[in-house]
Amino acid sequence: MAPPKGKSTVMASSSRSDRQDDAILEATWCYYIEGLNQNDIAKRLNISRASVVNYLQEARRREYVRITIDPDIFRHQKLARDMVAKFGLKDALVVPSELTDRGTLERVARGTADWLPTLLEPGDRLGVAWGETVYRVAEAAPHTVMDDLTVVQLVGSRPAALGFAAETCSATLARRFGAHCINLHVPLLLTNKNLANQLRAEPVVAEQLQAVESCNKTIFAAGTCREDSHVVQAGIISAASMRDQVTKGASAVICGRIVDQGGAALPISIEDRMIGVSLDQMRNKDLSLMVGTGPDRIMPMLAAIKGGYATHIATCTDTAAAMLETTT
Repeated sequence: MAPPKGKSTVMASSSRSDRQDDAILEATWCYYIEGLNQNDIAKRLNISRASVVNYLQEARRREYVRITIDPDIFRHQKLARDMVAKFGLKDALVVPSELTDRGTLERVARGTADWLPTLLEPGDRLGVAWGETVYRVAEAAPHTVMDDLTVVQLVGSRPAALGFAAETCSATLARRFGAHCINLHVPLLLTNKNLANQLRAEPVVAEQLQAVESCNKTIFAAGTCREDSHVVQAGIISAASMRDQVTKGASAVICGRIVDQGGAALPISIEDRMIGVSLDQMRNKDLSLMVGTGPDRIMPMLAAIKGGYATHIATCTDTAAAMLETTT
């Protein structure tokens, strides 16, 4: 008795999918392990060269293959060493700039993602900030298991464009590293001080805030103080208030907190309504990895360095050169 038509169609579709998966794996092995070129693989598998190209692209998309360059190459180049020497850093990673800002950000994020696992040890508590830069690093991180690693969300939740919210950044990085994740289950900004204090006193929240304080390592970005900055777009501070802060010397935003060009805090009226890591808690870590690139990040990154918030930096050649040339 023949199988029902619908079942036969499903079985045939599954069989084609299995064959294609096998071909993708074979093409990947031939190219990356045996070193065959695409024409040789096409002949061996009796397929077109275009199919080989598509199979290799699909293998990369599925993360069957992850091509990395030893991060030490970018740590030992002259710009990186000059950054360490001039700014008193523990280490720096400087990747080649690309033609576009977007391309450069992707390079810096990928370089940071490959470097970060080498900076972590069993028992570490890694505090993770928010924003596009940190999100890009988390998305680019390799799938690997970091023994006894805890990832902690540093700031409360706030709606953010394109998935850059704090809980997304921390959860994504924890998933990539097979780590335990402690999210901060409160809003970043409350409507009044009393409500913020009540939430901080809640046992569950108090425990999460203790985890924030006890982080021995952090990864963050120094945001701009422009009217299109992340904190303005997220509704933490208004554009008018940001303009006012700039007249008072605002130079950078670190985990939602504003600092001047020397890295000193510039308290704003909403401080007592915010729940998250404080500026004091961002200092004196075993590792504070600041990631950033682009002309608009030069002054914020310099401010963060002067304030003692960064021990390690990941950036691009253009930004590193500009930071070394800038005197403030």
